[in-house]
Amino acid sequence: MSNLGDDFSQFDISKEEKDKLVAEVVRYILFKTHQNSGCPIKREELSQLVTKNYRHRSLPAYIINEAKAKLSTIFGYELRELQRSRPSSTNHSRLSQQSGVDAKSYVVISQLPAEVYKKYVEDVNTSHLTGFTFVVISIVQLSGDNLWHHLKRMGLHETDENHPVLGNVKQVLETLVQKRYLQKDKVSGPEGTTLFYELAERALDGTVSDRVKQYISQIVKKDDATVDIL
Repeated sequence: MSNLGDDFSQFDISKEEKDKLVAEVVRYILFKTHQNSGCPIKREELSQLVTKNYRHRSLPAYIINEAKAKLSTIFGYELRELQRSRPSSTNHSRLSQQSGVDAKSYVVISQLPAEVYKKYVEDVNTSHLTGFTFVVISIVQLSGDNLWHHLKRMGLHETDENHPVLGNVKQVLETLVQKRYLQKDKVSGPEGTTLFYELAERALDGTVSDRVKQYISQIVKKDDATVDIL
C-alpha cells in the first residue's frame, strides 16, 4: 500500500475506527456483488458507509482504497472502477436510459488465472449465460442497431418468457444492461422510437474485449451458415 495507507492521522480517527470502516466496506462489496449477481456498485453507496458517522471529505476515498487493497491481498479480487461510456454523438436524437446512474461505480473481478478460475471457481450452471453474453456483445459490436433482429434469427424472441435454457430472454438481456455490458438507448426516427444497444464499460474492458475478438474470429472461421446468424 502507498504511504497514504500508513498515515490516517489526518482524518482524526483511530486505527480501530479505520479498520472497522475498511471491514464494513469490504463486507458490503462482497455482499452486494453476491446479492446482485455482479452488478456494479455505486461509489456513492460506499461513500455513504463512511460519511454516515464521519465528515472528512477525503476519508471515503481513503477507505475505499484500503478496502481495494484488502480485497486483492486477502480475497484475490480486483475492485475495478468502471469508466462510463457516452452514447454515440453521431445520433443526436438518442436518449440514454442510464443518464441518471452514478458515473462512478465498481465491479469485483477475480485475479485468478483464467484456467484456474474455470477449473475451480466457474459455475457450470451459469455457463449458458456466459455464452449468451459473448454472443450478444459480439452482435452489438458488429451491428448494434439490429440486436433483436439477429437474436430472432437464432430463435430468441423478445416475448419469450419460457426459453428452455435462458428463461425470460428479455429479462436476461436487461441483466446485461444492469451489469454494464450493454448500454440501452432510445432512438427517435420516422417510424417512432426504437431501442439501440451499444457496448458499455465492462464489454469495452481490455480483457473482455480481447475474448470477444477471439470469439468472433472463431465464428468467422466456421461455415457461411454459422456466419449468417450474426
